[in-house]
Amino acid sequence: MRSLGIPALQGGEVQRLGLSITGNHQDAEDVLQEASLKAYRAIAEFQGNSRFYTWLVRISVNVALGKLRKRALWKESSLDEPREGEDDSYLPLEIESWGDDPEKACLHNELQQILAEVIQKLDPKSRIIFTLRDVEKLTIEETAKLLGLSIPVVKTRLSRSRLKLREELTKYFGKDARNAMPTSRR
Repeated sequence: MRSLGIPALQGGEVQRLGLSITGNHQDAEDVLQEASLKAYRAIAEFQGNSRFYTWLVRISVNVALGKLRKRALWKESSLDEPREGEDDSYLPLEIESWGDDPEKACLHNELQQILAEVIQKLDPKSRIIFTLRDVEKLTIEETAKLLGLSIPVVKTRLSRSRLKLREELTKYFGKDARNAMPTSRR
């Protein structure tokens, strides 16, 4: 599957990045569409000084940050949230297919939800650095260049982000969570 010339693999990564930054599935889809369109329109400006993926991530981060700024100005409500029916009862949300093993899928979904909630507790600057480095697997140098920050600033924010995440995960999983995430990594 290709979207405006963006390989499907990168499209999925862009959408995941959008979800990580915005915390909203609809916004993440919008980030994918808007970033794809902006990249398509600006492809002639891509100079090749960095990887295409790095350039695409920078566009995606800017679009996602724009979504956050708009959300701060306009309080949005998700269409995916449960809503009241005419008789004051709640209408259920649609449930996705569980796949082969419902128990594993449930645990996996619960873990993903907990991780997403904990990551959303980070301030936006730290969340972006954490996402680029530990989720998208960019190097410290690529992250610093992409965000226009110095390497020490990226390392400091990343370290603080990891410590904050460890602290929050400990609330869910107890002291065993302390060893779940390394505090330093190249």
